[in-house]
Amino acid sequence: MIAENTQTQMRKGILEYCILSIISRGEIYASDIISELKQAELLVVEGTLYPLLTRLKNNGLLSYSWQESTSGPPRKYYQITADGLQVLQKLDVTWKELVFAVQTAIGNREI
Repeated sequence: MIAENTQTQMRKGILEYCILSIISRGEIYASDIISELKQAELLVVEGTLYPLLTRLKNNGLLSYSWQESTSGPPRKYYQITADGLQVLQKLDVTWKELVFAVQTAIGNREI
């Protein structure tokens, strides 16, 4: 139980970083974000993603636009803002520092 809770917290902690990274590559639809996260084995459901996207938008890190769809109603596509890119650059540095720190701390232990 403790390991599962720790795993959940670790995944939550990097989810925002991964989402900003995905969106930084170009305009994207929410279900495509979910697909990329699932492919990376960061399993996410819509109920987790949409509140996070809303929070990132409300913090000025994302924007969105509506685009017509050939297969149904218009779709909301997300883009990263200039502020979002600045935050992402800081998170890139933090990620590299954390990877180094963890690798140093665990040493040569086989994983």
